[in-house]
Amino acid sequence: MATLLSLNVGMPEDVPWQGRTVHTGVWKYPVAGKRVVRRLNVDGDGQGDLQGHGGEQRAVLVYQIDSYAYWERQLGRDDFEFGQFGENFTVEGLPDDEVCIGDRYRVGEAEFEVTQPRVTCYRVGIRLGEPRMASLLVAHHRPGFYLRVIEEGRVEAGDEIVRTRSGPGALTVAETDALLYLPDRDPRRLRAALDVPALSPGWRQSFDALVNGGPDGAEADAGSRATEPGWAGFRPLRVVSTVRETPSVLSVRLAAEDGGALPAPRAGQYLTLRVNGAGDPAPVRSYSLSSGPDADDYRISVKREDQGMVSRYLHRSLKPGAVLGAAAPRGDFTLAPGEGPVLLVSAGIGVTPLLSMLYELAAEESDRPVWWIHTARSPAEHAFADEAHRLLGSLGDSRECVFYTGEYPEGELAEGVSRGRPTEDALRALGLPAEATAYLCGPDAFMAAMRESLGRLGIDPGAVHSEAFGALGTINPGVVGHRDTPPHQPPGEPGTGPVVTFARSGLSVRWPADQRSILDLADACDVPTRYACRTGVCHTCATRMIAGEVEYRPTPLEPPAAGEVLICCARPGEDVVIDL
Repeated sequence: MATLLSLNVGMPEDVPWQGRTVHTGVWKYPVAGKRVVRRLNVDGDGQGDLQGHGGEQRAVLVYQIDSYAYWERQLGRDDFEFGQFGENFTVEGLPDDEVCIGDRYRVGEAEFEVTQPRVTCYRVGIRLGEPRMASLLVAHHRPGFYLRVIEEGRVEAGDEIVRTRSGPGALTVAETDALLYLPDRDPRRLRAALDVPALSPGWRQSFDALVNGGPDGAEADAGSRATEPGWAGFRPLRVVSTVRETPSVLSVRLAAEDGGALPAPRAGQYLTLRVNGAGDPAPVRSYSLSSGPDADDYRISVKREDQGMVSRYLHRSLKPGAVLGAAAPRGDFTLAPGEGPVLLVSAGIGVTPLLSMLYELAAEESDRPVWWIHTARSPAEHAFADEAHRLLGSLGDSRECVFYTGEYPEGELAEGVSRGRPTEDALRALGLPAEATAYLCGPDAFMAAMRESLGRLGIDPGAVHSEAFGALGTINPGVVGHRDTPPHQPPGEPGTGPVVTFARSGLSVRWPADQRSILDLADACDVPTRYACRTGVCHTCATRMIAGEVEYRPTPLEPPAAGEVLICCARPGEDVVIDL
């Protein structure tokens, strides 16, 4: 018979960590007597980061005394106390490799249902003083698990734990955790996971992405692990031609210098270039691909910025025959497969990834309803107007809606063209379908306004995807008072190891001997990273990515090895390229 050994609670508090302050509820302590377990929590308990912990699906965290003994042996420790792993219930029995998603248990007066494995988090490493702990919990198949409350009631230490129902599918907690985070997934078990009603919505979304593909998934077919097209480090690409699309936008076509074939990118991805000749050392910039995924070469389109060193060089000095270093196409702002309506909404040079998506829809002869909504200052500054119009004309069900915000010649407006900005009223007049999937790209203020307007028009916020220009913002859940400093070289003597390029930030540094992981190096350079990966999992060491695959390798990251492409904590963080 399983038993509740200890009932642990604790309210969030600010604790020091690596020179920062973290707001966390990972410090849990045993309490005597009965406590009421309610729908969202145990009385007297709280979480510091509600994005990754707490809520109806994660009301109670369970960890086993057997795992306590295991980690004491593994880590050579004898100082553990109940609540050490941030759990509410310390239990005897209920091992992760036997408990199944959907199992129900009665404890005291309350009844619970298993919803998902624990979301391993850097905070458990803070509590234990062991930075590797987040990845070790996954690697050793001992994550613990969450419960939702079926029936509220009082519980206390010493209560027996009685299983009242077995979950369908016999999908254990350990197997569920491995399906998401570890390589060599079994496609049949992935699909079986989607048939378990009790599985929490967050995990269901991640499994659905792995099975069916989509913005959050790397695999269009779970039958084989799909990878992003890639090569290690930077590959030389030759400039085939340059075309001036508008006075301020230049397109550059690139082919492999050795004449070989280039892997097809996914529509919406970007290319990271090392621009020799634009500075010393050669600066790195990332530009969305504006060509179709089936094109023989890559096309990028660059807007000239008066203060942009690289864009000015490309516009003024780049000639056919020049050679640029390029990392493989990457990025997760990509067109998801499906049959529903698609909204492609852009402003200015933000049109480039959406144009690539439009090429893909046209190449597939898609019958999906497509709304093309673009904002430019004037016809003279409207890049790819004819190209987009031609592609839309090849689709069976498309609508073109263009807004000009600047001066516009007098006379009758062309069909589908409006003066001004795409306000909420203007969008409402277009009759946008509520079931549409939307893709936004443009300045931050534009995308924020569009996202808000689309939400008020009934479009599901979860179906609105966006791509920001430049480096992604820092999101370190629970970190208090994080400063926003431009990326820079790390302090101290320059490193002598491989060149590490933070693709979105445009920063290249040599690996310093005193850095332990990619995230440590990113912190030293004030490079924006996200400690939460696409599933909400947090780590203090970087997640290992091989050749761009979106998969978790729970190995504490040592200095980068030759041939590896690494991404800090998967999507949506800072892409990292190791130059060989």
